[in-house]
Amino acid sequence: MATELPTTDIRISAEAIRHCKGGTPIVCLTAYTYPIARLLDRHVDLLLVGDSVAMVLHGHKTTLGASLEMMIAHGQAVMRGSARACVVVDLPAGTYEATAAQAVTSARRVVDETGCQAVKLEGGLDMISQIEAIVAAGIPVMGHIGLQPQSVEKDGGYKIKGRTEEAVAALLRDALAVENAGAFSVVIEGTVERVAADISRRLAIPTIGIGASGECDGQILVIDDMVGLTVDRVPKFVKEYADLRSVISHAAETYAAEVRGRTFPGPGHVFSATNSRDDT
Repeated sequence: MATELPTTDIRISAEAIRHCKGGTPIVCLTAYTYPIARLLDRHVDLLLVGDSVAMVLHGHKTTLGASLEMMIAHGQAVMRGSARACVVVDLPAGTYEATAAQAVTSARRVVDETGCQAVKLEGGLDMISQIEAIVAAGIPVMGHIGLQPQSVEKDGGYKIKGRTEEAVAALLRDALAVENAGAFSVVIEGTVERVAADISRRLAIPTIGIGASGECDGQILVIDDMVGLTVDRVPKFVKEYADLRSVISHAAETYAAEVRGRTFPGPGHVFSATNSRDDT
């Protein structure tokens, strides 16, 4: 039976997320920085420090630009900025695929250096030994099946999954493999809606959808996509809840005009020699 998550500043654990299967949908967003984590923490259940940070904040064309050091630095920032949300950090490409021992070493470093509650890795049947080994080491694992951004070069682009019967069968095998290996939840990305819905019904662990199905046990979006900060192509599955592109552009335009017109800084933004109370 699904349980309710705490509403206070008690940190939500990966195990608590596992027990949300079939209950109130799990609210997830990505976060990469301290101020964003501060703003999101009281509204969400799970914050993912995704390797999408390589694209969103560092300008890489794919997530393959992420490194373990990059993920740890952003994971530390998000942990400092959050008190309640379960924080999950992505293991970037090249840090876990080779062997189970490599996966455990990378996961242990991420958890020890950030204090996060879990790690996430991409893959299904091919990642069973890695998931099992990380879980056996006492580190919770979130899986990721369907469209896998770390495989974009191998797949020849971002291609929606589950459009053939063979692909549907493979997705179900991957989902069950991730569950049986001990993952506490699994992201389903870029997958035909009815397929993602069927997988969600079949699994005993929560599914987190992104471009998948409303029947998933939770949903996640990239924060910059969600608030309208993405400056390149916005994926079809994204709903923009704000338009910060326009807000920031307008603010910069106004600031530039005031600086050039010498109206900023004004009297209220400079310090006097006689009043010490304004030195803040």
